[in-house]
Amino acid sequence: MTNFEEPKPTRILVVDDESSARSALSELLREEGYEVQSAADGYKALGRVDQWEPDVVITDVKMPGLTGLELITKLREIYPDVAVVVMTAFGSVEGAVEALHLGADDYLGKPVDLPQLLIGLQRVLRHRALQREARQLRSALASQRADMRAGVIGQSKVFRDLLGLARQVADSPVSVLVTGERGTGKQHLARLIHQWSGRRGPFVSLQCSGFTDEACARELFGVREGGAVLREGRLVEADGGTLFLADVDELPAGVQAALLRFLQDRTFCRVGDSEPLQADVRVIAATSQELGAARGSKLREDLYYRLNVVSLRMASLRERRDDVPLLAMYFLRQFAAQAHRPVIGFSERALGVLLGCDWSGNIRQLENSVERAVVLARGAEIEPRDLPRELMSKMRGDDAAPVIPGASLREIERYAILRTLEHVGGSTSKAAKILGISPRKIQYRLNEYRGAPQTGMPPALPEPHAHRSAVK
Repeated sequence: MTNFEEPKPTRILVVDDESSARSALSELLREEGYEVQSAADGYKALGRVDQWEPDVVITDVKMPGLTGLELITKLREIYPDVAVVVMTAFGSVEGAVEALHLGADDYLGKPVDLPQLLIGLQRVLRHRALQREARQLRSALASQRADMRAGVIGQSKVFRDLLGLARQVADSPVSVLVTGERGTGKQHLARLIHQWSGRRGPFVSLQCSGFTDEACARELFGVREGGAVLREGRLVEADGGTLFLADVDELPAGVQAALLRFLQDRTFCRVGDSEPLQADVRVIAATSQELGAARGSKLREDLYYRLNVVSLRMASLRERRDDVPLLAMYFLRQFAAQAHRPVIGFSERALGVLLGCDWSGNIRQLENSVERAVVLARGAEIEPRDLPRELMSKMRGDDAAPVIPGASLREIERYAILRTLEHVGGSTSKAAKILGISPRKIQYRLNEYRGAPQTGMPPALPEPHAHRSAVK
């Protein structure tokens, strides 16, 4: 049985100058599983916030000294992540409206109705968690603007390690072999290496599959007929720069020997000409086969070793799930701007679908899916109905098909969270990093699952001993 991390209780600071009201509300919240402290006025509340760091401040509007409205202003200036709920007596609606304008998250009438308060707290905390996630996403996007221009985006460890190695070898003239599944962005990585290399020549690419020997030789080395150069060839075009060979394992056998010669002594001959030419070209090749399998392909072994001086493997999107939200938001902004569509993000349910998808087509499939969703979106956020239907049938799972017909998106999200927790030994922080959501969101969901009936699709969530849910 997996031992899940115990969610930390939500911290609430109750601020009210009426001692009896303050004590009563604090005790009710403690009985509901919250960790509670209290303060008799706004000045004391600021001191408690600084020392204790609560998640929510519940404050009365009218208090002597620093009023509730003044407290909200101070909190928004100094502690922007703290949620604020104001309490107002009957007839003080104007004060509640002003509090919302100052940055309060919600307001309640006095005397406080406990069920209404508990529902409001869940809503406020969920909204705050989403806001933090959005800020983190914007920060990550801003820190990667240079990579975005090259079409290479990611914050996962496996991807950042790859970029570090690519940057390390960029200045060297050695050949590089990039491997990875189709759609993982191998050409984008090659272009980035070229940009980092400082080579002044152009970046030239050649798709090696689908050629006959002669056609490929003409395309790569150029053609001379009757004393005239009919085609310069990609090597001449890339002189001083980088030549990228996509699907190099599909290179026709008759061309492989000539390419090997070029890699050895930097000389080649045009088709129809015996005069040797030279070119200063750095070669980056790519294959969708695994490194070991490439040697068993049509690629001759000596050429394989010449190309594979440095090897870089592009991880599949399944292996860098942390990057799905970043990539999706990048594509969304790009396509929304191109199509002049007022789409600014993804709903929580849509993001759950993206995080749960298998992505057999990798980044290319994600890009196409987001482009379609931007065009079909009916509001400011992309909803599951805007995404391709086939995504629902390709939701990932460790044991055959984790999705059954008719399963709700909530059930699919539940499955993704529980199976990820199982995979990482119950660590909410690790699961949150893999799923691209906040640990607090996982904690909220665990509390919900413990109080909800089992549907039969996900594995049953073990009940931790001596635990009381934060919100009943």
